[in-house]
This record gives sequence, structure tokens and C-alpha cells, in this order.
Amino acid sequence: MTRPAHRNRPPMIEGVSASCVALPGGGAWPLLVDFLAERLPAVSAAQWRQRMTDGRVLDEQGRSLPPGTPVTAFAPGARVYYYRELDAEPALPFDAQIVFQDAHLIVADKPHFMPVTPTGRYVRNSLLVRLKSATGLETLSPVHRIDRETAGLVLFSVRPQDRGAYQALFRTQAVDKVYEAIAPLRAQGSDRPLPALHRSRIEVDPEQFFRQRETEGEPNSETALELVESRPPHALYRLRPRSGKTHQLRVHMNALGRPIVGDLFYPQVVHGPEAGQDDWTQPLRLLARGLSFLDPVTGAARAFTSQRALDWPDTNAAA
Repeated sequence: MTRPAHRNRPPMIEGVSASCVALPGGGAWPLLVDFLAERLPAVSAAQWRQRMTDGRVLDEQGRSLPPGTPVTAFAPGARVYYYRELDAEPALPFDAQIVFQDAHLIVADKPHFMPVTPTGRYVRNSLLVRLKSATGLETLSPVHRIDRETAGLVLFSVRPQDRGAYQALFRTQAVDKVYEAIAPLRAQGSDRPLPALHRSRIEVDPEQFFRQRETEGEPNSETALELVESRPPHALYRLRPRSGKTHQLRVHMNALGRPIVGDLFYPQVVHGPEAGQDDWTQPLRLLARGLSFLDPVTGAARAFTSQRALDWPDTNAAA
């Protein structure tokens, strides 16, 4: 059975929309804080009590729920709202730019190191929350994703009723996506030429969940490649992915012996996604440069270009 819409969802705070949890019938929780700590254990009971004290846990009428609120005060299925937050969120010393906005779309030009949506160590410093805060548009939703480490264009739908149409563009490969990457000019340990097209099967690495790998089998990924400029020992490449597998461009360039400069996962893991401090001076040299498509809502031809540029690495650095 489909649940009714969240008609009484509390307003967002500094770009953070309220999340909710539904209370089940019965249960052995004398207090609401006990239920929250068990159902959402990433936040401790002490932290939930503090959030309730600060007025960050609300009922369906938007009323603050104090720490002593009993579970019996709610009917089964009642919603409780809360705001996702972190005790110590890393600062990001840069921001995104909006390159286009109308009643249906926002196109943002994202810097390196910023996640598109709240994840891991980042909530308020995610692109989505910053854009919601800047525009006041709580219904804003990303149509597609790019890696936190990748810079460039990200498309957002403004109205919920348009979201499916824009997402279908990416699902049906109706978007021309252009990326740029800086990587070694020549394949490591080989003089093999750059192919015009690389196809392979990409699957999750069973030993490291945050990585992907090429495997035997029917190809499920395809990238067109072009050498744009060479500054030995590096080169600038134009990449056109014709599919949208996770880490596709990073995996393909690595498989071709040309791992993208600054990649912390390929060919070797320097550190995992939640470990280590980001080095702002050494970003992944990968940029989502262009997006073009026929707008399914307005019928207009759309073409957007990132205003960012990749920094060439020190020519004395190892390729």
C-alpha cells in the first residue's frame, strides 16, 4: 500500500530537508528516544536526546518532541521528523556555481571533493544542500550523479513532476556527456595506441566495495576516447561515456594503462572513501565538461559547458 504524501513535512533548515521515520505498532520502547536510538543507531541515544532538547525532532504538526516523550503518545504509523546533521563536518574551501536556472532545471558546476548528495562525512557541504540553501528550493533533486572527486556539471530537477522525464534521458542514454581527463600520454609499460572506443564489463570489486573492476562477460560499459593535447609525460583526453557505470571512466582509463592523475582508487587504493584527509592541491583530474540533450519538458535543445579547467600536474612528477 502506498503511503500518503508528507503533507505536513517541516520546512528545511539551512538547506537540510527533514527526514522521517514511521513508528510501528507495539514494541518495547518506553520513550521515543529509545526507539530512535535502536532504529537509527548511527546516532547515539545521547545525541538523540540532545537533538530533541535542541528542537530538532518534530511530530507531524511540526511540534518539538522533548527527550521524555513516550512512544505511547503516537498512533502506529505516525511519522516523526528529524534533521540529519553531523557533530564535526569537514569544511570545504570552495563552492559550486549555478550555470543555468529556469522553472524546471538547475545546472550546477561542481568543484572537486564535494559530494552531490549528503553522504558519509558531508551533509551541509554537499552540493544538494548548498543549492537548496542558496535557492530556497526544497524540491530540488539531482537527476544524475558524479563522483565526489570529480568536478563539473550536475543537473537538478526543480519540480517533482519533471524528475522522471529528466532521469529517463540518462537511463536511455539520450544525453551527450563530455568529460576531460589528464592521464599519462602513453600506456604504462607499453606503447599501445589509444583506442577510439573501449568496451568492457564492469562489476563491483568483491574485495573492496567502493571500487569497480573489469571482468569477463558481455560488455555493459562503453567509452569513446580522444587525445586532445599532449604535454609529456601527460595528456589531456576527451571522454564520451555511452553508458553510466560507477567509476566507468576511471576504470576504463586504468584498464588502458593510463590511470587518471590524482586517482586514489585506481590502479592502487591510497585510502578508502572515508579515510584520510583530502589534499586540495591534488584533485582527481577528471571534469564533467559538457551536457547536451533535447529537453523532454520544454522541447528546447539544451547544451551546457563547465567553466572549470583541469590543472596540469607538475611535469617533474611521475606519470
